Amino acid sequence: MTGMRAAVLHAPGDLRIEETPRPEIGPTEVLVNIKAVGVCGSDLHLFNNGRIATSIMTRPLILGHEAAGEVVAAGAAVAGIKCGDRVVIEPGISCGHCEFCTRGEYNLCRSQAFKGIPDTQGCLADFVAMPQQYVHKLPPGVGYAEGTVIEPFAVALQGLSEGQVRAGQSVAVLGGGPVGLMVLQGALATGAGPVTVVDLYEKRLALAGRLGAAHTVNAGQEDAVQVIRSLTDDRGADVVLETSGASAVAAQTIKVVRRGGTVVFVGVGCGDVTFDVNTITRSRLKLTGTFRYANQYPVAIGLAAVGRVDLGAVITHRFPLEGAGEALAFTAAHKDEAIKTIISLEG
Repeated sequence: MTGMRAAVLHAPGDLRIEETPRPEIGPTEVLVNIKAVGVCGSDLHLFNNGRIATSIMTRPLILGHEAAGEVVAAGAAVAGIKCGDRVVIEPGISCGHCEFCTRGEYNLCRSQAFKGIPDTQGCLADFVAMPQQYVHKLPPGVGYAEGTVIEPFAVALQGLSEGQVRAGQSVAVLGGGPVGLMVLQGALATGAGPVTVVDLYEKRLALAGRLGAAHTVNAGQEDAVQVIRSLTDDRGADVVLETSGASAVAAQTIKVVRRGGTVVFVGVGCGDVTFDVNTITRSRLKLTGTFRYANQYPVAIGLAAVGRVDLGAVITHRFPLEGAGEALAFTAAHKDEAIKTIISLEG
Protein backbone atom coordinates (compact mmCIF):
# COMPACT_ATOMS: atom_id res chain seq x y z
CA MET A 1 0.00 0.00 0.00
CA THR A 2 1.35 3.42 -0.95
CA GLY A 3 2.21 5.73 1.92
CA MET A 4 1.58 9.42 2.56
CA ARG A 5 2.53 12.15 5.00
CA ALA A 6 0.26 12.94 7.95
CA ALA A 7 0.41 15.18 11.04
CA VAL A 8 -0.28 12.78 13.92
CA LEU A 9 -0.92 13.95 17.49
CA HIS A 10 0.34 11.36 19.99
CA ALA A 11 -0.15 13.38 23.18
CA PRO A 12 -0.63 17.03 24.10
CA GLY A 13 2.16 18.98 22.41
CA ASP A 14 3.52 15.87 20.69
CA LEU A 15 2.70 16.28 16.98
CA ARG A 16 4.74 14.24 14.50
CA ILE A 17 4.88 14.19 10.71
CA GLU A 18 4.73 10.49 9.90
CA GLU A 19 4.38 8.12 6.97
CA THR A 20 0.95 6.49 7.11
CA PRO A 21 -1.02 4.28 4.69
CA ARG A 22 -2.70 6.09 1.82
CA PRO A 23 -6.48 5.48 2.11
CA GLU A 24 -8.39 3.36 -0.37
CA ILE A 25 -11.81 4.40 -1.64
CA GLY A 26 -15.11 2.58 -2.00
CA PRO A 27 -17.54 2.84 -4.92
CA THR A 28 -19.29 5.98 -3.57
CA GLU A 29 -16.14 7.74 -2.32
CA VAL A 30 -13.58 10.10 -3.78
CA LEU A 31 -9.90 10.48 -2.93
CA VAL A 32 -8.85 14.06 -2.32
CA ASN A 33 -5.25 15.24 -2.53
CA ILE A 34 -5.30 17.78 0.30
CA LYS A 35 -3.75 21.13 -0.57
CA ALA A 36 -4.57 23.26 2.49
CA VAL A 37 -5.96 22.83 6.00
CA GLY A 38 -7.07 25.60 8.35
CA VAL A 39 -6.19 25.56 12.04
CA CYS A 40 -9.35 25.61 14.18
CA GLY A 41 -9.82 26.26 17.87
CA SER A 42 -10.71 22.59 18.34
CA ASP A 43 -7.29 21.66 16.91
CA LEU A 44 -5.68 23.91 19.51
CA HIS A 45 -7.69 22.33 22.35
CA LEU A 46 -6.59 18.87 21.23
CA PHE A 47 -2.98 19.96 20.71
CA ASN A 48 -2.79 21.57 24.14
CA ASN A 49 -5.02 19.27 26.21
CA GLY A 50 -5.72 16.07 24.27
CA ARG A 51 -9.44 16.79 24.35
CA ILE A 52 -12.16 19.16 23.16
CA ALA A 53 -15.23 19.33 25.42
CA THR A 54 -16.25 15.67 25.95
CA SER A 55 -14.21 14.32 23.00
CA ILE A 56 -11.04 12.82 24.46
CA MET A 57 -8.08 11.31 22.59
CA THR A 58 -7.65 7.59 23.19
CA ARG A 59 -5.13 6.88 20.43
CA PRO A 60 -2.84 8.83 18.04
CA LEU A 61 -4.94 11.20 15.96
CA ILE A 62 -4.47 12.94 12.61
CA LEU A 63 -5.71 16.48 13.21
CA GLY A 64 -7.56 18.87 10.93
CA HIS A 65 -11.04 19.28 9.48
CA GLU A 66 -10.99 22.57 7.53
CA ALA A 67 -9.66 21.14 4.28
CA ALA A 68 -9.57 21.78 0.54
CA GLY A 69 -7.86 19.92 -2.28
CA GLU A 70 -8.07 18.20 -5.66
CA VAL A 71 -9.96 15.02 -6.50
CA VAL A 72 -7.49 12.40 -7.77
CA ALA A 73 -9.69 9.28 -7.82
CA ALA A 74 -13.42 8.54 -7.84
CA GLY A 75 -15.32 5.37 -7.08
CA ALA A 76 -17.31 3.55 -9.76
CA ALA A 77 -20.66 4.82 -8.44
CA VAL A 78 -19.61 8.47 -8.06
CA ALA A 79 -21.47 10.95 -10.26
CA GLY A 80 -21.00 14.69 -10.67
CA ILE A 81 -17.45 14.77 -9.31
CA LYS A 82 -14.40 13.84 -11.34
CA CYS A 83 -10.63 13.77 -11.15
CA GLY A 84 -9.18 17.27 -11.33
CA ASP A 85 -12.10 18.96 -9.56
CA ARG A 86 -11.09 21.49 -6.92
CA VAL A 87 -13.12 20.78 -3.80
CA VAL A 88 -13.70 21.56 -0.16
CA ILE A 89 -14.46 18.83 2.36
CA GLU A 90 -17.49 18.88 4.67
CA PRO A 91 -15.90 16.97 7.56
CA GLY A 92 -18.88 15.43 9.40
CA ILE A 93 -19.96 12.00 8.15
CA SER A 94 -23.43 11.14 9.47
CA CYS A 95 -25.32 7.83 9.47
CA GLY A 96 -27.99 9.02 7.02
CA HIS A 97 -30.90 7.08 8.51
CA CYS A 98 -31.49 8.19 12.12
CA GLU A 99 -34.32 10.54 13.15
CA PHE A 100 -32.05 13.58 12.83
CA CYS A 101 -30.53 12.66 9.47
CA THR A 102 -33.91 11.89 7.92
CA ARG A 103 -35.26 15.33 8.81
CA GLY A 104 -32.18 17.17 7.58
CA GLU A 105 -30.58 17.85 10.97
CA TYR A 106 -27.61 15.61 10.33
CA ASN A 107 -25.37 17.77 12.52
CA LEU A 108 -27.23 16.23 15.48
CA CYS A 109 -26.62 12.64 14.36
CA ARG A 110 -25.34 10.73 17.38
CA SER A 111 -23.22 8.57 15.11
CA GLN A 112 -21.59 11.44 13.22
CA ALA A 113 -17.87 10.88 12.66
CA PHE A 114 -16.15 14.25 12.43
CA LYS A 115 -12.71 14.49 10.83
CA GLY A 116 -9.94 15.26 13.31
CA ILE A 117 -12.15 14.88 16.39
CA PRO A 118 -11.52 11.76 18.53
CA ASP A 119 -11.55 9.10 17.37
CA THR A 120 -11.95 9.95 13.68
CA GLN A 121 -8.76 10.57 11.72
CA GLY A 122 -8.53 14.05 10.22
CA CYS A 123 -7.38 15.87 7.11
CA LEU A 124 -3.82 16.96 7.86
CA ALA A 125 -2.54 14.37 5.43
CA ASP A 126 -1.67 14.17 1.75
CA PHE A 127 -4.83 12.21 0.92
CA VAL A 128 -8.29 11.81 2.45
CA ALA A 129 -11.09 9.48 1.33
CA MET A 130 -14.60 10.96 1.61
CA PRO A 131 -18.14 9.94 0.65
CA GLN A 132 -19.02 12.02 -2.40
CA GLN A 133 -21.93 13.83 -0.69
CA TYR A 134 -19.46 15.50 1.66
CA VAL A 135 -17.25 16.88 -1.10
CA HIS A 136 -18.24 20.21 -2.66
CA LYS A 137 -16.76 21.93 -5.70
CA LEU A 138 -14.96 25.22 -5.14
CA PRO A 139 -16.08 28.17 -7.26
CA PRO A 140 -13.65 29.57 -9.84
CA GLY A 141 -11.39 32.17 -8.28
CA VAL A 142 -11.52 30.70 -4.77
CA GLY A 143 -8.12 29.23 -3.89
CA TYR A 144 -7.45 26.23 -1.71
CA ALA A 145 -6.44 28.32 1.32
CA GLU A 146 -9.59 30.45 1.03
CA GLY A 147 -11.60 27.27 0.49
CA THR A 148 -10.69 26.01 3.95
CA VAL A 149 -12.55 29.02 5.40
CA ILE A 150 -15.82 27.67 3.98
CA GLU A 151 -15.98 25.42 7.07
CA PRO A 152 -15.97 28.19 9.73
CA PHE A 153 -18.25 30.22 7.47
CA ALA A 154 -20.71 27.30 7.50
CA VAL A 155 -20.53 27.32 11.33
CA ALA A 156 -21.34 31.03 11.26
CA LEU A 157 -24.25 30.60 8.86
CA GLN A 158 -25.73 27.85 11.03
CA GLY A 159 -25.59 30.17 14.04
CA LEU A 160 -27.26 32.96 12.10
CA SER A 161 -29.94 30.53 10.94
CA GLU A 162 -30.59 29.34 14.51
CA GLY A 163 -30.91 32.98 15.56
CA GLN A 164 -33.25 33.70 12.63
CA VAL A 165 -31.21 36.78 11.83
CA ARG A 166 -32.85 38.89 9.15
CA ALA A 167 -32.48 42.22 7.39
CA GLY A 168 -32.61 45.29 9.56
CA GLN A 169 -31.85 43.57 12.86
CA SER A 170 -29.10 44.79 15.14
CA VAL A 171 -26.54 42.12 15.97
CA ALA A 172 -23.85 41.83 18.65
CA VAL A 173 -21.03 39.32 18.08
CA LEU A 174 -19.15 38.48 21.28
CA GLY A 175 -15.82 37.16 20.05
CA GLY A 176 -13.89 38.39 17.02
CA GLY A 177 -12.00 35.22 16.13
CA PRO A 178 -12.40 33.47 12.76
CA VAL A 179 -15.97 32.30 13.43
CA GLY A 180 -16.99 35.66 14.90
CA LEU A 181 -15.63 37.48 11.85
CA MET A 182 -17.50 35.08 9.57
CA VAL A 183 -20.69 35.67 11.62
CA LEU A 184 -20.16 39.38 10.99
CA GLN A 185 -19.88 38.85 7.22
CA GLY A 186 -22.82 36.43 7.14
CA ALA A 187 -25.02 38.85 9.08
CA LEU A 188 -24.19 41.69 6.71
CA ALA A 189 -24.89 39.43 3.74
CA THR A 190 -28.45 38.92 5.04
CA GLY A 191 -28.94 42.69 5.31
CA ALA A 192 -28.72 42.74 9.11
CA GLY A 193 -27.13 45.68 10.86
CA PRO A 194 -25.73 47.51 12.59
CA VAL A 195 -23.33 44.81 13.77
CA THR A 196 -21.15 45.29 16.86
CA VAL A 197 -18.11 43.04 17.42
CA VAL A 198 -16.49 42.58 20.83
CA ASP A 199 -13.02 41.12 21.38
CA LEU A 200 -9.82 41.58 23.39
CA TYR A 201 -7.41 41.99 20.48
CA GLU A 202 -7.01 45.11 18.37
CA LYS A 203 -5.97 43.24 15.21
CA ARG A 204 -9.24 41.32 15.18
CA LEU A 205 -11.26 44.45 15.92
CA ALA A 206 -9.50 46.42 13.18
CA LEU A 207 -10.32 43.67 10.70
CA ALA A 208 -13.93 43.62 11.90
CA GLY A 209 -14.13 47.31 11.15
CA ARG A 210 -12.72 46.81 7.67
CA LEU A 211 -15.23 44.03 7.04
CA GLY A 212 -18.18 46.26 7.89
CA ALA A 213 -18.77 46.22 11.65
CA ALA A 214 -20.54 49.44 12.63
CA HIS A 215 -18.95 49.33 16.09
CA THR A 216 -16.06 47.47 17.71
CA VAL A 217 -15.47 47.13 21.43
CA ASN A 218 -12.22 46.15 23.14
CA ALA A 219 -13.46 44.27 26.20
CA GLY A 220 -10.06 44.61 27.83
CA GLN A 221 -10.36 48.38 27.83
CA GLU A 222 -14.11 49.02 28.03
CA ASP A 223 -17.14 47.50 29.73
CA ALA A 224 -18.69 45.70 26.76
CA VAL A 225 -22.12 45.49 28.40
CA GLN A 226 -22.26 49.21 29.08
CA VAL A 227 -20.99 50.11 25.61
CA ILE A 228 -23.54 47.91 23.81
CA ARG A 229 -26.38 49.19 26.00
CA SER A 230 -25.26 52.74 25.23
CA LEU A 231 -25.02 52.09 21.49
CA THR A 232 -28.58 50.74 21.47
CA ASP A 233 -30.13 53.47 23.69
CA ASP A 234 -30.28 50.90 26.52
CA ARG A 235 -32.43 48.63 24.37
CA GLY A 236 -29.93 45.86 23.63
CA ALA A 237 -29.22 44.07 20.36
CA ASP A 238 -31.93 42.10 18.56
CA VAL A 239 -29.67 39.05 18.30
CA VAL A 240 -26.52 38.25 20.26
CA LEU A 241 -24.14 35.53 19.09
CA GLU A 242 -21.52 34.27 21.55
CA THR A 243 -18.55 32.94 19.56
CA SER A 244 -15.67 33.09 22.07
CA GLY A 245 -16.46 29.93 24.03
CA ALA A 246 -15.63 31.74 27.30
CA SER A 247 -17.98 31.26 30.25
CA ALA A 248 -17.61 34.85 31.45
CA VAL A 249 -18.59 36.13 28.00
CA ALA A 250 -21.53 33.72 27.77
CA ALA A 251 -22.83 35.11 31.05
CA GLN A 252 -22.93 38.61 29.53
CA THR A 253 -25.21 37.66 26.68
CA ILE A 254 -28.52 38.18 28.46
CA LYS A 255 -27.32 41.62 29.58
CA VAL A 256 -26.80 42.88 26.05
CA VAL A 257 -29.81 41.40 24.25
CA ARG A 258 -33.09 43.32 24.00
CA ARG A 259 -36.36 42.22 25.62
CA GLY A 260 -37.81 39.48 23.43
CA GLY A 261 -34.47 39.06 21.68
CA THR A 262 -32.42 35.97 20.87
CA VAL A 263 -29.08 34.67 22.14
CA VAL A 264 -27.18 32.05 20.13
CA PHE A 265 -24.30 30.13 21.72
CA VAL A 266 -21.84 29.28 18.97
CA GLY A 267 -18.53 28.97 20.82
CA VAL A 268 -17.42 25.59 22.15
CA GLY A 269 -15.62 25.30 25.45
CA CYS A 270 -17.83 27.11 27.95
CA GLY A 271 -18.16 25.48 31.32
CA ASP A 272 -20.96 26.18 33.77
CA VAL A 273 -22.65 29.56 33.30
CA THR A 274 -25.03 31.16 35.79
CA PHE A 275 -28.06 33.08 34.51
CA ASP A 276 -30.82 34.96 36.29
CA VAL A 277 -33.84 32.97 35.11
CA ASN A 278 -36.16 35.83 36.10
CA THR A 279 -34.40 38.02 33.53
CA ILE A 280 -34.89 35.34 30.88
CA THR A 281 -38.58 34.74 31.66
CA ARG A 282 -39.65 38.31 32.31
CA SER A 283 -37.86 39.55 29.18
CA ARG A 284 -39.08 36.57 27.09
CA LEU A 285 -35.57 35.87 25.90
CA LYS A 286 -34.84 33.03 23.51
CA LEU A 287 -31.59 31.18 24.24
CA THR A 288 -30.41 28.55 21.80
CA GLY A 289 -27.31 26.58 21.01
CA THR A 290 -25.96 25.74 17.59
CA PHE A 291 -23.71 22.82 16.67
CA ARG A 292 -21.59 22.61 13.55
CA TYR A 293 -23.89 22.90 10.50
CA ALA A 294 -26.42 21.15 8.30
CA ASN A 295 -26.95 22.07 4.64
CA GLN A 296 -24.89 25.24 4.99
CA TYR A 297 -21.97 24.38 2.68
CA PRO A 298 -23.95 25.12 -0.52
CA VAL A 299 -25.04 28.45 0.97
CA ALA A 300 -21.49 29.36 2.00
CA ILE A 301 -20.07 28.40 -1.38
CA GLY A 302 -22.83 30.30 -3.18
CA LEU A 303 -22.07 33.49 -1.26
CA ALA A 304 -18.36 33.06 -1.97
CA ALA A 305 -19.06 32.51 -5.68
CA VAL A 306 -20.79 35.89 -6.02
CA GLY A 307 -18.32 37.80 -3.85
CA ARG A 308 -20.61 38.37 -0.86
CA VAL A 309 -17.94 37.17 1.59
CA ASP A 310 -14.19 37.73 1.82
CA LEU A 311 -12.87 34.32 2.86
CA GLY A 312 -9.23 35.31 2.61
CA ALA A 313 -9.53 38.34 4.89
CA VAL A 314 -9.19 36.23 8.05
CA ILE A 315 -6.04 34.39 6.87
CA THR A 316 -3.01 35.85 8.61
CA HIS A 317 -0.37 33.08 8.73
CA ARG A 318 0.74 30.13 6.61
CA PHE A 319 2.97 27.16 7.46
CA PRO A 320 4.05 24.06 5.51
CA LEU A 321 2.94 20.60 6.66
CA GLU A 322 6.40 20.00 8.12
CA GLY A 323 5.78 23.00 10.38
CA ALA A 324 2.33 21.88 11.57
CA GLY A 325 3.41 21.62 15.21
CA GLU A 326 4.94 25.08 15.03
CA ALA A 327 1.75 26.38 13.40
CA LEU A 328 -0.43 25.09 16.23
CA ALA A 329 1.91 26.30 18.98
CA PHE A 330 2.27 29.73 17.36
CA THR A 331 -1.47 30.18 16.85
CA ALA A 332 -2.24 29.17 20.45
CA ALA A 333 0.40 31.55 21.84
CA HIS A 334 -0.28 34.54 19.58
CA LYS A 335 -4.02 35.12 19.60
CA ASP A 336 -3.26 38.82 19.36
CA GLU A 337 -1.89 38.41 15.83
CA ALA A 338 -2.86 34.98 14.46
CA ILE A 339 -6.49 35.01 13.34
CA LYS A 340 -6.62 32.14 10.84
CA THR A 341 -3.55 29.99 10.26
CA ILE A 342 -3.32 27.82 7.16
CA ILE A 343 -1.16 24.71 6.81
CA SER A 344 -0.20 24.16 3.18
CA LEU A 345 0.46 20.70 1.74
CA GLU A 346 1.27 21.93 -1.75
CA GLY A 347 4.77 21.68 -3.17
